[in-house]
Amino acid sequence: MKVAPLTVRPDRMEEACGVFAVLAPGEQVASLCYFGLYALQHRGQESAGIAVFDGDKVRLHKNMGLVSQVFDQNVLELMPGDRAVGHTRYSTTGSSKVCNAQPLVFMTRLGPFALAHNGNLVNTAELRKQLLVDKLNINGLDINSSGDSELIAFALQQAVNSGMAWDEAIKAAAAQCKGAFSLAISTPEALYALRDGHGLRPLVFGHLGESGSAAWVVSSETCGLDIVGAHFDDDVAPGELVRFKAGEDHPFRSRWCEETPKLCVFELIYFARPDSRFFGESLYSYRRRIGQRLAQESPVEADLVIGVPDSGIPAAIGFSQSSGIPFGDGLIKNRYVGRTFIQPTQAMREAGIRVKLNPLRDVIEGQRIVVVDDSIVRGTTSRKLVQAFREAGAKEVHMRISSPPVTHPCFYGIDTDSQDQLIAARFNLEQIIEHLGVDSLAYLSKEGMLQCAQEQASNFCTACFDGNYPIPVEVELREHKLMLEPSGLAQS
Repeated sequence: MKVAPLTVRPDRMEEACGVFAVLAPGEQVASLCYFGLYALQHRGQESAGIAVFDGDKVRLHKNMGLVSQVFDQNVLELMPGDRAVGHTRYSTTGSSKVCNAQPLVFMTRLGPFALAHNGNLVNTAELRKQLLVDKLNINGLDINSSGDSELIAFALQQAVNSGMAWDEAIKAAAAQCKGAFSLAISTPEALYALRDGHGLRPLVFGHLGESGSAAWVVSSETCGLDIVGAHFDDDVAPGELVRFKAGEDHPFRSRWCEETPKLCVFELIYFARPDSRFFGESLYSYRRRIGQRLAQESPVEADLVIGVPDSGIPAAIGFSQSSGIPFGDGLIKNRYVGRTFIQPTQAMREAGIRVKLNPLRDVIEGQRIVVVDDSIVRGTTSRKLVQAFREAGAKEVHMRISSPPVTHPCFYGIDTDSQDQLIAARFNLEQIIEHLGVDSLAYLSKEGMLQCAQEQASNFCTACFDGNYPIPVEVELREHKLMLEPSGLAQS
């Protein structure tokens, strides 16, 4: 069968954002925040920013680009203070412009605040309308950016200006929001961390130095704590607000809502760094385990197991361990390729330019290979990889995917294509095999994926695999991305 050409865009489940914050009197908090964002760079490579509080004064620096491009030593030295909030962004709502970069800094009757947001709201139209209706409560309401994070900041600004204290206002603003939001907020008085009721996006906190030193760090992942030498204390629980104050040896923790936890399962499979810890273990261990389960569910006779760098490698190692098929490096990744504004021409693409991955002919030639990857989204990258393996002399190419078929778009902070661009939503398994040009293809079952997490299956959001969205989505958003009938979806 022939498949209609798809629009050119990254063939991945694009990253969420990363938030990092630190409260450490007497320390170089801007530099600590820089390194924290550096560890979270995988969560967003579009823009980066840091806001530092020195008393009731705020210094903000943000721009488009990677963390190392936006900041240097001279910039960081001009940002003294005792509290910092940082953000690294991949846009899911709002265009790629510096006005949408974070953190956001707003002024209120109680002084300024800085806010960094990871996630995506699903009631932006409703919230925007409500904010405009209530705009007489503040002076100069002007919603400039197209991002939903600004709406959260405006809701908090209005709540404070209506007479509420910071704790009360943050909870009131969060109550107006529906969707995924993990927040780090600094005020002149304290540092705050908050997660939405379902806890769709991760957020953790820990302490610097000895316990009781009243120096605190908040991060999207534990790898952000590790890089600055902070000790992990706990996750910010779904529906929890945590307040950190200078001089207090313990944070104040309170629940602002109660919902069923629904952590995005793709955080475990792909998004978060393999050295980050979820549920008491590194994600490397989980990803190796799903590879082992995949080998048990979908065995194949082959000579070599190859992982697609980087996220497919732990699962490939697990597949090798369980199947007894040797693991080998069959793909070399260019470690210096990140996001770039310089794209290959169409002629270069047609010639098969290999910017990121290149197969090793002397490893692959004459071999029956099993290629393990974390997911297939549109299928364009997988198809090119299979073609490259064939050209390198592979005798057989079998593909194994360490997640179920992606059949539905995400509305909670991950940038995915509309449903009609997802290959597993358009075609059945046999058609996908033909399109990719593989000898066989198998996906991990949803049951296997969840059982390997060793947590309650009901505590994860699996909407991208089954369409069971835990939070209702506005009709306009659904109509924009959900375009196919369930009967057209591929089966694993």
